[in-house]
Parts: sequence; structure tokens; C-alpha cells
Amino acid sequence: MTQDQRPEYLRIAAELREAITNGTYAPGDQLPTLPALAQQYGVSDTTVRNAVAVLRNDGLVESRTRAGTRVRERPAIHRMPADRYKTTPQPSTAFTVDQGAEWSEYHLGKRFEKVKATEELAVLFEVEPGEQLLARHFVFFDKGVASQMSTSYVRWSDVKNSPIVDPINEPWPGGTRAQLATVGVAVARVEESFSAAMPTEAEAKTLAIGPGIPVLRWTRRMLTAEGRVVEVAHPIVRRGDTTVVDFAVDLDA
Repeated sequence: MTQDQRPEYLRIAAELREAITNGTYAPGDQLPTLPALAQQYGVSDTTVRNAVAVLRNDGLVESRTRAGTRVRERPAIHRMPADRYKTTPQPSTAFTVDQGAEWSEYHLGKRFEKVKATEELAVLFEVEPGEQLLARHFVFFDKGVASQMSTSYVRWSDVKNSPIVDPINEPWPGGTRAQLATVGVAVARVEESFSAAMPTEAEAKTLAIGPGIPVLRWTRRMLTAEGRVVEVAHPIVRRGDTTVVDFAVDLDA
């Protein structure tokens, strides 16, 4: 289907999206009313309503009863540097480094539970299914805005009878690497694998994004120098349209 063959509501949505992108409608500006847009484009109110629904689905506008439709504030772009797991000034975690957030601006939603490794987790941990794990379900907030969510698993045998099992101690300065160091587990390697997808209903609701905004999902494994997997975060989720992952590769001369 060519652009000229698109349904009218998609063509109108594309034109309005361009007007938002180029600043004709700035963040906080109110779009013309549905009747005004219908008259402008020579279409029905229903066609315009469908076009606006596309923009709302993409997270570009928000509509409120009796308040019309306004352009949403554009979220900041956050860069994830390749060295974010290295030792950083305290207090901090990889998340606060990613966000450029002060410790006082950061807090966690958290829920802990003891679980058994599923077949998928057993493969990631390189253990037999059924091994006992501590699952930590987190929602990461920066200045009160949910910016990331994850479930992090550690081996129960590593952390039992330690402060790590109590969610009251979260957020923990230095993050998981610093936590594990307190029980004699030294993380020597971090592996991550990334993918992009459309959000689940729960992800869209938690991160307050439209279902048309993609998310970046990734799996992290922390390993000791001997190659023992001591933590798996699966998955970690962020909105994909505002996240940039930076990599640097040093090549031999």
C-alpha cells in the first residue's frame, strides 16, 4: 500500500505527527477540536477521532474530558553507557547512572518472593530446574516517574540469612554487584542481550506509555571469574523510543 492509498485517518495522523515533530504543535499545546480538524481536512468527526487515537496510542498526545487534546511533554533521551556496571561514585546504581539521576530523586517499587528455577531460568543460570532462587520484582522511579522495570533473580543459597533478602534494604547503593560482594560473591563479568518489541499491557500500564510505543527488553547475567552465574535479570524493560545503548569496542592495532 502506498502512502496515497492509506486510509484517511492514517494520512491525517501522519500530518499531525509531522506537525508535532517539527514544533508546529509544541508540548502542552492544544490541538484544534475534532469538529475544527474535520472541517480542515474535509472528513467526518469519526475519521478525525480515529486519527487522534493513533497519536494517543503512539504517546504523542493525551485527551481529557472537557479539556481537549494536548501534545504530551517529550520525555528525555537516556543513554546507557557500556561501562555503567563498573565502580561508580556512591551512592549510585547502574540505573541512576543511566538516568543521570541523583540518589535523592530515585526510589524503587519492590516485591520479593522465593521461587524455583523454571526451565528457562535454569538455562540462564546453567543449573537444574527447580533450584531455589530469590526473585526481586522492581519498578524504578526517577523523580516520581516509572522509567524501568525488571525482575532480578539471585541464588537463594548465596543470599539466605543475609540483608539481601529483605526488601527494606532496597535501593542498595552500588546495586546487585555491591550486594553480592557483602556475601563474598565477586562479580567479574556482566553479559546482556537486547531485543525490542511492543509492550505488554502490564508494561504499558507500569511505564505509562501508549501501546504503540516499543519497549527495549534485555536479559542480564552476572558471573564470577570462574564463570558461575550468580544473578539473572530477566527481563529488564524500558521504553524504547527514549533509550540509547552505547557500545565501544577496542580493536587490536
